[in-house]
Order: sequence, then C-alpha cells, then structure tokens
Amino acid sequence: MALNSSLFAVVFAFVLVPATISSAMAGDLIRSSCMHASFPNICLRTLSSYSGPAKTPRDLAQAAVKVSLARARRASAYLKGVVAGEGKGGSKRERAAASDCVEQISDSVEELSNTLTELKHLRPGTFRWQMSNAETWVSAALTNDDTCLEGFKGVDGKVKADVKRKMTNVARVTSNALYLINRLDSTSGRTGMDP
Repeated sequence: MALNSSLFAVVFAFVLVPATISSAMAGDLIRSSCMHASFPNICLRTLSSYSGPAKTPRDLAQAAVKVSLARARRASAYLKGVVAGEGKGGSKRERAAASDCVEQISDSVEELSNTLTELKHLRPGTFRWQMSNAETWVSAALTNDDTCLEGFKGVDGKVKADVKRKMTNVARVTSNALYLINRLDSTSGRTGMDP
C-alpha cells in the first residue's frame, strides 16, 4: 500500500505539478502582457480562454492575431448576409454601406492572415523587417475597421447598430493584437535577442 502511495506522489510531482506551474506561468504572462493593452479586460478574457499554447510573448501575439482574425471573419460573414438580404433587414442604404464594409473587412482578413504568417516565421536576420510588416498590416486592419464604421454615418437602423457592435469588437481585439506585436518587437529589441 505504501508503494502505491509513493508511486502516486512521484507521478503527481512529475506530471501534474509541472502542468500546473506551466499553466500558472502562462496566466502570469497573459496578465502581465495584457495589463497595459488598450483594452486590458478584453485582452485578458480572450487570451485566457484561448486554447493554444501561450508560453512566450510571440505565442501571445500570434494568439491575439488569431482572435482578431476569427472575429473579423465572423463580422465579414454577417456583413455578406446583410448585403445578400438574408433576413437581416436593412434599407438599401444600409446594404450599400455593408457592401463597402465587406470590402474593407476582406482586406482586414487578408492583412491579419499575412500578419499571422509573418509571426509564425520570424527569423533572426529579418526580424525587424518582419515585425515592421506585421505592425503595418495590423494598423491597416484597424484603419479598415474604422473606415467600415464611417460608411454607416447618416444611416440609422438595426443593421447599423449590429455592425457598430461587431466592428467595435473586431477593432478592440485588433488593437490589443497590435499592442502585443509592438510589445514583442520592443521586448526583443531591448534584450538584443531575436526570437
């Protein structure tokens, strides 16, 4: 019986404790990274519930871009439904604004996809150039989000309210992604180490 207890203690110490410590360290990284983000509560909530590994600032930046990309794709699908008149209501003017928005969000999806690819393939010799690309693409995606919303000025209705809510959500997670990318760039630059 004592052997079983000892075996259990060894398994617990070598399997469960490191997993718990690793999870706690990931949580600390998320908290410390999100603390100064533009939208810290959203950053904490989206990255804490993110299912991928987040052990480094690079992992967090990638996770934030994935969250932003997923939200942009959902907003795009909604807008395409509005344009197609799929039971979402909306006046002719709202559908026209949504159509313009689809183009903007399509560009954002492409820019966020490019960013994710760049972050996945960071190399020491081209790190600064790659980070500049990532920062530029995410900034452009934010501009597209704003441009989409501007297209609804002077338009009233349920579609406008829904688009504003969805696009504000996309813009906030994208802003947090940009913050984490900038943080990755400045952290790597300060330490003199490229990831």
